[in-house]
Parts: sequence; structure tokens; C-alpha cells
Amino acid sequence: MPIRWYGPADSSDPTYRHFERIVNLCLHGMLFAAVNSGLWFIQEIRHPWSGLAWITGIWFAGWIANLCVVIVLRPRQTEQTNH
Repeated sequence: MPIRWYGPADSSDPTYRHFERIVNLCLHGMLFAAVNSGLWFIQEIRHPWSGLAWITGIWFAGWIANLCVVIVLRPRQTEQTNH
């Protein structure tokens, strides 16, 4: 089932901004997986490339930083108390 936003796109809505950050994180992760798996596959077919591990590690660290931003900036739930 695809991810969808139901309702009008309102950039001032914190839930919409959080949803946008999650979609961007997913796209970043998919691009990371596709490009890196292709590069590692090509490396195995042709010849070793010593810099590929560094590129993968740095890019993965960037993805983890993106994940941390999504977690830190998520909208807070207000606690509802029944008095």
C-alpha cells in the first residue's frame, strides 16, 4: 500500500511537514540502497575499489543523520487528561 496524504497540502501543518520528512527519508534510503548495491556489484564483477567502503560509510552516516532529524523534529502529542 503506497504512502498517501489525505487532505490538502498545507506546509504550515506540523503533521504534513513530518510526513514530508518521512517521505524524503524513505527516498534517501531507497537511493542509498540502489546506488550502493549497484556499485558493490560492479566492484565484485570488475576490480576492487578501496574507496567504496568510505563512500558507503559516509553516505550511511548521512542517512542516519537524516533519520535523527526526522525523529527529533516529529510533532509532539499533547497529553489529553480526563478530569
